[in-house]
Amino acid sequence: MGSASSAYRMIYLDVDGRIQKVVFSRFCRPCDIKELFCTATGLSRNTAISLLDSTGAMVSIDPTMPNNSERSPYRVVLRTGGQLADKEELFQNVLTQVAEQFSRAFKINELKTEVTNRLAMLEKRVELEGMKVVEIEKCCSDIKKLREEMASRNNSSFLDDNKKLTPRRDVPSYPKMLSCLEHMYHDLGLVKDFNINPITLKRWLLCIHDNYRTNPFHNFRHCFCVTQMMYSMIYLCNLQEKLTRVDILILMTAAVCHDLDHPGYNNTYQINARTELAVRYNDISPLENHHCAVAFQIFSQPDCNIFANFDPEAFIQIRQGTITLILATDMARHGEILDSFKLKVDNFDFANEEHVTCLKMVLIKCCDISNEVRPMEVAEPWVDCLLEEYFMQSDREKAEGLPVAPFMDREKVTKPTAQIGFIKFVLIPMFETVTKLFPQIEEVMVQPLRESCDRYEELKQIDDAMNEVQKKKSENLTMGRKKK
Repeated sequence: MGSASSAYRMIYLDVDGRIQKVVFSRFCRPCDIKELFCTATGLSRNTAISLLDSTGAMVSIDPTMPNNSERSPYRVVLRTGGQLADKEELFQNVLTQVAEQFSRAFKINELKTEVTNRLAMLEKRVELEGMKVVEIEKCCSDIKKLREEMASRNNSSFLDDNKKLTPRRDVPSYPKMLSCLEHMYHDLGLVKDFNINPITLKRWLLCIHDNYRTNPFHNFRHCFCVTQMMYSMIYLCNLQEKLTRVDILILMTAAVCHDLDHPGYNNTYQINARTELAVRYNDISPLENHHCAVAFQIFSQPDCNIFANFDPEAFIQIRQGTITLILATDMARHGEILDSFKLKVDNFDFANEEHVTCLKMVLIKCCDISNEVRPMEVAEPWVDCLLEEYFMQSDREKAEGLPVAPFMDREKVTKPTAQIGFIKFVLIPMFETVTKLFPQIEEVMVQPLRESCDRYEELKQIDDAMNEVQKKKSENLTMGRKKK
């Protein structure tokens, strides 16, 4: 082992004939040694100096500089500005050459470009894969369950005496509904085929959710159920092989938007009360026109425009198709639309644009009023929600002195009477007509409707019998009082 002093260097300097000894560590940086020499010679720290040995040769200022002795000190010489500039220029040239050689040796520029491209690709991938794998699997499971429940039917006509009906609406809770809707667009290939930004799809669905009101019936849950039924009919009727991709996109998007910002009071109220909506749309489907307007106000926001990558002509087609379907959900047009479809269904031509448009109008109508297709324990709570909204409107109409529809009057309507006529004269005829084109819905949709109608008729008979008993009791009580 060497002594501790071996870690230090001792250099002698000639300063104007005076010998100056300088000691520094072997691990000092050259710039530190130079500053030390300047200080020893009484110069400022940043002075440019050179060292010359006894022969006049220049000595490098660094920890490895040759040892000298007191008899042969290094002479300190000041460098002029020109010399310094020349040497700095030379130094810069050397550095540039080294950098170029280093870059060529290790292909730094190419590496930088490759890294930049990879980062861009990764960022794009993160954007395109907006749905996490776990979320996708969960959505698939939810959709599968909803399909199975839609296809299932309840075979019993009555509830057991000890069985209590548990109200539920056959839809997952928020945010599962948003995830399921998102998955439907992915599963149908709409996101890929139309280059829809997945992040924009998420934002759009959130905005859609925020623009549905918390009505008893016409709320975001209803929007989800209608869209889920449309998704199911697309698969059940194999529509992806019969309609264009744009048609599938229009069907799904119209279902999502069809009741946006519904106020909970129907068109009849809007017109009779002369509301702002009725005045704005000249009493012509005021609610449906409003739903369309709100839908395209949302699309006008860049962050929510899932059609941003469409050319103007394609967007016009999407817009017109969506508006046509949403306007078709006005029940005042039910007879007109169904009669038109009946004229076409026996000789239906999928290559005929007018035929296809009529079919799409009927499909969204089916989905909009499809609750009774679902199992009884799912459908019945929705009837309660609809009656609650009806009663809320009729109470307001009475308070404002407006006409009241009997089927909305809480003093006149019952659940069986409300449903029997609707199922028998609206739902069954419409679904049976669609069955002519798609026989596969007979078992899954039409048969459950018939069973639901039978169940409500039996419930009505029970209600009528109970009312008759109650009536006789009242009559007997009245007769007994008269005899006394």
